[in-house]
Amino acid sequence: ADRQSTEAVVRIRDTGIGIAPADLPAVFDMFQQAQPILERSAGGLGIGLTLARRLVEMHEGHITISSPGPGRGTEVEIRLPIASVQAVTAIAAEPAPVTPKRNLRVLIVEDNLDAAEMLELAVRQLGHVSKVANDGATAITIATQFAPDVVLLDIGLPVMNGYAVARTLRERPDFTNVHIAAVTGWGQEEDRRKAREAGFDSHFTKPLSPAALQDLLTTIAHRIPSGLNGVSEPRFG
Repeated sequence: ADRQSTEAVVRIRDTGIGIAPADLPAVFDMFQQAQPILERSAGGLGIGLTLARRLVEMHEGHITISSPGPGRGTEVEIRLPIASVQAVTAIAAEPAPVTPKRNLRVLIVEDNLDAAEMLELAVRQLGHVSKVANDGATAITIATQFAPDVVLLDIGLPVMNGYAVARTLRERPDFTNVHIAAVTGWGQEEDRRKAREAGFDSHFTKPLSPAALQDLLTTIAHRIPSGLNGVSEPRFG
């Protein structure tokens, strides 16, 4: 990190897989991946750099990425303007605690550990009970033991992808009325069609906003006892 004139400059450099010259112009595009893989052992859906750029630009900054090529690492440079006057810190009132009609059991299936932890924290702050699985096969085992009311299920998972997990759960009579929501970077219409066919009830493109999560869980918590299929929002159109 350094200061250059009126800007703070941060550079992050690694010696990892690098980026091919042909891929550099599109690295900030949503869902862009050099090698998109549904069943993968490492995270990466092509949304991180898009979010990073938006966050930096919201602070009137600029972000660039360079790489000598595959296998030769990557460098990210972030430039942010230095405030000329001392910022006034506003003390926001703490939001009132959310009291659901009843506590839900929510299974979170996400292979990105940080994303899973943040989603679990959000679920618990809304007053619900949660369990986390980091791959598809583990999700099936935990779901059988945990008996969730809601499954927040990623699509691109190692071992067993989200479509296969949803189909497996739907084959079990005790999961007929469990609400299965896709929380994924796979957000094209074809992806939504596949999700419907696999047995998902609703589909959210990452990142799932706290408001959308609260709306979903509140709706389900206040549902009629006859089943989750009566949920009208947010479901597939």
